[in-house]
Amino acid sequence: MWNQSGKRVVGADVARVGEWIKRFLDKPGSVDLAPFQRIVAEAGTLEAEVSRRAALRPAAVDPGWVGSADFCAVMREAAHRSLGQRPYDVQLVGMLAMLEGHVVQMSTGEGKTLVGALTAAGSALRGARVHAVSVNDYLARRDAEWMGPLYETLGLAAGWIAETSTPEERRAAYACDVTYGAVSELGFDVLRDRLCTDPAELVVPAPDVALVDEADSVLVDEARVPLVLAGTADPGTALPEMAALVRRLSRGYHYTIDEEGRSVFLTPKGTDTVEKALGVDLYEHPGVVTQVNLALHAHALLTRDVDYIVRDGRVHLINSSRGRVAVLQRWPDGLQAAVEAKEHLPASETGEILDSLTVQSLIRRYPQVCGMTGTAIAVADQLREFYDLRIAVIPPNKPCVRVDEPDRVFATLEDKERALLEEIETRHAAGQPILVGTLDVAESERLAEALEARGLSAAVLNAKNDAQEAQIIAKAGRRGAITVSTQMAGRGTDIRLGAGDPDEEQEVAAHGGLYVIGTGRHESSRLDDQLRGRAGRQGDPGGSVFFVSGEDTLLTAYAPDQSLPAAGRDGVVQAADAAGLVAHAQRVAEGVNLEIHRNTWRYTRIQERQRAEVLEQRGRVLYGDAGARALDQACPERYRELCETAGEEVVERAARQIVLYHLDRCWTEHLGFLADLREGIHLRALGRMNPLDEFNREAVPAYRAMLDEVGRRSKETFEKADVTRDLAEQGLKRPTATWTYLVQDNPFGSEWDRVLKRVAGSLKRRKR
Repeated sequence: MWNQSGKRVVGADVARVGEWIKRFLDKPGSVDLAPFQRIVAEAGTLEAEVSRRAALRPAAVDPGWVGSADFCAVMREAAHRSLGQRPYDVQLVGMLAMLEGHVVQMSTGEGKTLVGALTAAGSALRGARVHAVSVNDYLARRDAEWMGPLYETLGLAAGWIAETSTPEERRAAYACDVTYGAVSELGFDVLRDRLCTDPAELVVPAPDVALVDEADSVLVDEARVPLVLAGTADPGTALPEMAALVRRLSRGYHYTIDEEGRSVFLTPKGTDTVEKALGVDLYEHPGVVTQVNLALHAHALLTRDVDYIVRDGRVHLINSSRGRVAVLQRWPDGLQAAVEAKEHLPASETGEILDSLTVQSLIRRYPQVCGMTGTAIAVADQLREFYDLRIAVIPPNKPCVRVDEPDRVFATLEDKERALLEEIETRHAAGQPILVGTLDVAESERLAEALEARGLSAAVLNAKNDAQEAQIIAKAGRRGAITVSTQMAGRGTDIRLGAGDPDEEQEVAAHGGLYVIGTGRHESSRLDDQLRGRAGRQGDPGGSVFFVSGEDTLLTAYAPDQSLPAAGRDGVVQAADAAGLVAHAQRVAEGVNLEIHRNTWRYTRIQERQRAEVLEQRGRVLYGDAGARALDQACPERYRELCETAGEEVVERAARQIVLYHLDRCWTEHLGFLADLREGIHLRALGRMNPLDEFNREAVPAYRAMLDEVGRRSKETFEKADVTRDLAEQGLKRPTATWTYLVQDNPFGSEWDRVLKRVAGSLKRRKR
């Protein structure tokens, strides 16, 4: 491209530089709150007048009224009348920021649930359809019912959907002004609608506004988790004898694990042992190799009560960022069946993937997205990069007085756990309530047993007893209480000092408030901040500290070539370099996970564009006569003949069913092709080719060929079909049942992801 002076301008480079400058100047959390604060201050002067109004909602709502001072005063009065809660000024500021399409960061205990409801109501009063996105069914139902009176006061209706909701219940919920639902359920409804063959079967209306609770968790942690619609279910294929075989293998002799704990490999001795046991040459039987590798992965890399639990005769995955059971989530089918065989459980159903949708793609469907969380700044760049969202940091209603102590670093795990038990014992003796955040289920149970041995009783909250979360959290702020929990602890609920008893609250406050102890640093600093945030709500006193050892997974996996400074006799590492090393390992972990996110999105984008085109074409067939016109053009004589004998309406209906069937069938096959292509595309790097470019180069012609195949198959079926009979009986048989689940990304990553990690590790060591 050339400018008027005849000089060459590289447009893409200029655009990239401009975007870089914009991001540099637009610092995370730099949304200006001053305009919102002025509006809220003006609303305060209207409070007395608005409180005298009989009707709060105007007879005819002007969209421009939403966001005004009068609007803020009305929303405050509505909350007071319906819920007995008077929103703080900062809550109204948060509402206005979200109505502008921002993600607000608000500390724990600042009343985000009410802020979300006020925002949803404001968007609905503008005429938008609002989907309030939560992380699970429990919070969706709780918030919809809790905030229901507020919506009723404003003349609005709120509904909620859950895993058990029927299609009729879902349609009724979506017909409300505000619909609460778990992100997975919203996605599954979209997937099911994509296979409907009659407009009357559709459930989800066109998207308007997505209001995301725990925005960092939904938009970042789960952004690349695929939601899957499967059909033609069959049992898994893992063989129990493979699980029994790998149990006899020894690490270091029969197999080795890479330094990051994500890949496992048979040694030559291991290969010989397996071949003798099975009586085959592994390299002449690729299917057997796959079965052995899956069984070995399940045995060596996935740990019970860390990566998953077994409950009610089933394997349940654990969400590592929340410590909860990952409802409906499973590994890719072969690995899932291998873990079930490992645990002597029957293989669960599996089936062909009919369609899939990542959480990130689901949220990007909405024209407007806003959200709220206690820890947004740490992921500000990702929210901007993937969603074009900015962060508004809302100050607390009362200053936070929580004391966050420096990390206590120890040479060994044994030293750390001994000091941890002593700290808990000392704090408990002083009457201070303690919340101990562990890294996994196994650690929470081991710590509870160690405390029991010292005569201390602890309430344990982890993925095994998450149904008791509300009751356990309700008591966590009582005098002398000890609560041991995984990362799930109380997100969405507050820990109130004294459990709501005013006298005990003062006593607990006098003893220092809630004291939070982390048994180790997480891979993400946000998870650490979330744990700290359990204490110090609404100006309460409190404290926090993290105990770290040189043997923690964070350090061994992400800083394997660096050692802590020498420890003293008590095992404590006092040197300032220790904290720096821990912070370095955490930054490396965050960088690796961010690059995986980016890499996943790069490969997903072309699939999403292709899917959008398919959906557009599908809509023309479903709602119009595009199918009939296509077949009339392809088979004009046959089309006229059938119209004369069966009637035009019958032929149009049959044409619609035929084209939709082959369009859906070919898309399913195309998804399988793309999955296989991506799994092996990393090998192109060995030929000095860019794997992503090669992936796109093959995906585009394959998509065009798929569209041609849809036309060819549709024509072939139309020429032979008896349009007066059931088409399913003539070969157009859809799955008798479909089922939904979330695919937990393979914890070992694709081969390309593993290559990426090894390269990153090599560069990291080279820099040092």
